[in-house]
Amino acid sequence: MSTQQFEEKYYRYKDLLFRIIFTYVKNQNDAEDILQEVFTKLYCSNKSFETEEHEKRWLIRLSVNLSKNHLKLFWNKKKDIFEHDCINGTSTPPEQNDLLQMVLDLPDKCKAPMYLHYYEGYTCKQIGEILGCRESAIKMRLKKGRELLKIILEEEELYEY
Repeated sequence: MSTQQFEEKYYRYKDLLFRIIFTYVKNQNDAEDILQEVFTKLYCSNKSFETEEHEKRWLIRLSVNLSKNHLKLFWNKKKDIFEHDCINGTSTPPEQNDLLQMVLDLPDKCKAPMYLHYYEGYTCKQIGEILGCRESAIKMRLKKGRELLKIILEEEELYEY
């Protein structure tokens, strides 16, 4: 892979992959480190991809796996997170950032499918392929995520009055 090809791929996928990684690690510095590792693996791999979509899915899967591995590290299990970093470069209204934060706070099994479906536009089948789950499992995780968000939003509404 030439340097120019690599740069094109980097600029094409970096924002998407950063957001996916961030949904897991909830820390900008850790997300940037994992993103760098993803692109290092891409650059060093001799893997040939059938299509651009195949390559994109491989990168997403690698990002998810590296993020999960990062969370398993002893240091990350022991450190306290006092506040979440926010995703840089978003030009979304505050209420959408609040909703994104709620999605990021969901349990891990719901978080990635919710983000990939509602923020990145993937279908349940595609998310299942990316995360290595059955389509029915993804549908259940989306349903559970929506239910949890509904509960959170209803609780917030109660506190406003």
